[in-house]
Amino acid sequence: MSTGYVALVLHAHLPFVRHPESDYVLEEEWLYEAITETYIPLLRVFEGLKQDGVDFKITMSMTPPLVSMLRDSLLQERYDEHLAKLQELIELEIEHNAQNGHVKYLAEYYQGEFKATREYWERYKGDLVTAFKQFQDSNNIDIITCGATHGYLPLMKMYPQAVWAQIQVAVEHYEENFGRPPKGIWLPECAYFEGLERMLADAGLRYFLTDGHGILYARPRPRFGTYAPIFTETGVAAFGRDHESSQQVWSSEVGYPGAAEYREFYKDLGWEAEYDYIKPFIMPNGQRKNTGIKYHKITGRGLGLGDKQLYDPYWAREKTAEHASNFMFNRERQVQHLHDMMQRPPIVVSPYDAELFGHWWYEGPWFIDYLYRKSWFDQGTYDMTHLSDYLRANPVQQVCRPSQSSWGHKGFHEYWLNETNTWIYPHLHKAAERMIELSNREAEDELESKALNQAARELLLAQSSDWAFIMRTGTMVPYAVRRTRSHLMRFNKLYEDINIGKIDSGWLEKVEYMDNIFPNINYRAYRPL
Repeated sequence: MSTGYVALVLHAHLPFVRHPESDYVLEEEWLYEAITETYIPLLRVFEGLKQDGVDFKITMSMTPPLVSMLRDSLLQERYDEHLAKLQELIELEIEHNAQNGHVKYLAEYYQGEFKATREYWERYKGDLVTAFKQFQDSNNIDIITCGATHGYLPLMKMYPQAVWAQIQVAVEHYEENFGRPPKGIWLPECAYFEGLERMLADAGLRYFLTDGHGILYARPRPRFGTYAPIFTETGVAAFGRDHESSQQVWSSEVGYPGAAEYREFYKDLGWEAEYDYIKPFIMPNGQRKNTGIKYHKITGRGLGLGDKQLYDPYWAREKTAEHASNFMFNRERQVQHLHDMMQRPPIVVSPYDAELFGHWWYEGPWFIDYLYRKSWFDQGTYDMTHLSDYLRANPVQQVCRPSQSSWGHKGFHEYWLNETNTWIYPHLHKAAERMIELSNREAEDELESKALNQAARELLLAQSSDWAFIMRTGTMVPYAVRRTRSHLMRFNKLYEDINIGKIDSGWLEKVEYMDNIFPNINYRAYRPL
């Protein structure tokens, strides 16, 4: 008999980036890279586990923007072209490196990986949401939702209708795509404020995830810390992140991804190849970019990019198996120790951004594969579970009030509210006030109804926490600023046009085509609660 549980939770999210008005926008490649390096590799791992009789359990959020992009025919078509270009480049690389044994070996390895990606993509006709859903239907994946556009909820709590719209629109979108209501929610940035649980309960959600200190500083202090969920007074459960197991995986300093054998993220063919040779495969304006073809390994700490040695996927796989064994060993000791102390089965919740596995840490999907196989065959101390199964099996928990928290730097809200991004909030708050005002209108005709629904979309897109996050990190800042401003400008034009009764139908049609997320949205979601 096992003495506890381990629950891996993957947060699959990308901001809504779709630009039909342009032939090429670099930021659209965030999705294409994630499909090639994270989503399809994870699906291949899940398929292999099932085929080999491993009844794996994993919790995975798929946010509404990500689901919308994965199901968008324009982006599917553009990904198909992106993958074809990658396959063309790797064929050239094999030819180009005919006399360079190890690089040719790596190019042939990538050729095989891209071919497998192509086969998987075509088998599901580009619909990866259906591919993930099949594992939910077999109860292997517990797919959960998130805020409609990953809005940072504590910074809009003065407008409860805006928080409610983020939750309600997400729940409705989930039902449209998965054919059932979601059981749980990954709070955007794991950010919680007191009272949020009432809205989650009203939306029919059973549980949410927060950072560890959100549980540790709950009132009263939870008897079992983060190693059991707590029930809020509404009956909604809160699971807290286990810091020890999380850090072991995500930290490139003290965690597994920094191992010398693993692939170096920052050394890419797009920046290293001769310019005339690589020019057809970089940006149309001639600027270099990452291609995803990387030939070097991390090699050692403190080395410059010029000192990196060539990568070998064979030895990287061996290291991944070693790390999976180490993770399993540590969870066995942790679970046994906790069980002896608690006198009941603990649950160790280990949440991560899904894109860590494959995109940032190339070997991440292999790690998940080995971990589930080893946990299934090589130990009996813990069961791998997902959070819905755990709650079904453990329906009695302590009742507490969680503490305000997030999983950002310093644990609260300052990563999304600081000198780099504070300017956006007065505009977002004013737009929220205006949207609440608009929600009380009864549309006079179909055109006004369309304008009201588009205003709701524009506000939701402007509220995405990704833009404030990017402004704080200092990467792609002009894009994040441009997106925030453009959605707010569109919202304000719609607000003014609706109020004066002069809606520009041609302009509205263009905006609807560009920002086509949530086709069935109802602007009344913003009505006073």
